[in-house]
Amino acid sequence: MPRQGAVASDSKGLVEVFDEYAEGLSDIGGFSHLILLFHLDRSKDHSLKVIPFADDSPRGVFSTRAPRRPNQIGMTVVRLISVDGNKLTVSGIDMLDGTPLLDIKPYNPDIDPHPDAKTGWMGDKLAKQAMADERFGTGGEPQ
Repeated sequence: MPRQGAVASDSKGLVEVFDEYAEGLSDIGGFSHLILLFHLDRSKDHSLKVIPFADDSPRGVFSTRAPRRPNQIGMTVVRLISVDGNKLTVSGIDMLDGTPLLDIKPYNPDIDPHPDAKTGWMGDKLAKQAMADERFGTGGEPQ
């Protein structure tokens, strides 16, 4: 699984919406990117301090994108490739197969970007490792 969709933009996936919600996908094809909110259903435990991928120091979970979160909610921004009924083909996805989708929102570059945003402890630690490692299991402490 890609660690972050942005560092594995060639990863492709299929998002399938239940038939009863398919009508809600009307007009979504005009957007190039989507925000996906999902349930980290295989994350069975949480840690308030984690060692994130880009660092060797324990950090507060809310200052990271680590999956071991108390609320078990994940978010990713994907590129929309195509829409076919209740199915969206996307790229840059970083979710496990079968992950429950909570919501889909259109990405709007007039609203969503913040070019003056600060990156805190992440600073200039650019992600060099595209794929997830065993750091965050489904239980226990980070490995």
